[in-house]
Amino acid sequence: MKPKERMLRAYKGEPVDTVPVAPEFWYYYPAKILGVDMIEFERNIPLWRGLKTTFEYFACEGWGAAFTTPQNEDKHIRRTLKNIGDKKYEETTEISWQGRIKQTMGTKKIYHASEPSWVTEHPVKSPEEIPAYVDMELDPNNRYDFSEVIQAHAETGEAYLLEFWLGVPFFDFFGQAMGFEKAVYYFLSEEDKTLWEYHHRYTDYTCELVRRVCGETGFESFVIGCSSSCNSLLGPDLWRKWDKPYITAVAEEVHRHGRMLHIHFHGKSGETLGDFVETGVDCVCPFERPPGGDIEGAAGLTEVRRHLRDRVTMNGNVHTVKTLIQGSQKDVQREVREIKEAFRGSKRFIIGTGDQVGRETREENLWAMIREGRSRG
Repeated sequence: MKPKERMLRAYKGEPVDTVPVAPEFWYYYPAKILGVDMIEFERNIPLWRGLKTTFEYFACEGWGAAFTTPQNEDKHIRRTLKNIGDKKYEETTEISWQGRIKQTMGTKKIYHASEPSWVTEHPVKSPEEIPAYVDMELDPNNRYDFSEVIQAHAETGEAYLLEFWLGVPFFDFFGQAMGFEKAVYYFLSEEDKTLWEYHHRYTDYTCELVRRVCGETGFESFVIGCSSSCNSLLGPDLWRKWDKPYITAVAEEVHRHGRMLHIHFHGKSGETLGDFVETGVDCVCPFERPPGGDIEGAAGLTEVRRHLRDRVTMNGNVHTVKTLIQGSQKDVQREVREIKEAFRGSKRFIIGTGDQVGRETREENLWAMIREGRSRG
């Protein structure tokens, strides 16, 4: 089997010839393999291409995301890039929206030669700007050109599973607009009636996007990301109230078209293991070990399997810092064996990492992870 086929079969719970081993290569290692700094990688190299080079280098399985941005004649964007020293550049973006509610918003982002970019100023500065932001982002007149992601999907081929990026859950939609802290205060102070109105609009918008992607592209799987919408930050109660119904509705629409849905859920996940099954998603990652997560050792993995009931595929759990960066090959082998033993007899697991692989990771530890994952033991 080819890497992509192994991933898809694991998502479906179908037999594979060897267990899929899918380290999460995102920014650090692809840039390292390509020999470029982070600014060059983020601004000039498509993520899917960097991932393809990296997965082919290690001859392993994996997943990645293809992104597309809607265009709208009522939305005008102007960007400027300024060198601020110390290997840093500041990108300022001014967004002018001429829709039902006219609004000008600004964002700032820092690019660094050694680190992935980060946002220093969000577009929404106060709750009063939310209606215009929602109108702008969820405008039914937004147009999508899928030509680039179709090309990416074709060129990726069987090298790994390239999924269509559906953005983030409902809470993170506001978290990205105004930052996590302001978004939490907004959710706790705004009337539920208004939030549910936005929730319905956001859900309908995403489901319509799913329909368009399924009708115009050949993507087999979709992915919903995770920023702060997780147990470690948002908490399980707010996640269940706002994000679980959104993910459930999107999963239903995705399955209606015969495609699959994967959700990224960082941090602690133990309190919502059963909820993952109820959403109907096909795969969840990365089930991090402490201190970032709460899935530790054989006992924690056994609980994951018990709750998922072989109805959702588990991907992840090899510790990216303690084991891959700081540990030995024997440490890597031990954690991989724990995963394989906990899921013995199951077809619904992928050996992955608890987060993206750090650039400090020694290659021999990655090779040990791949070899041990594929061994028949």
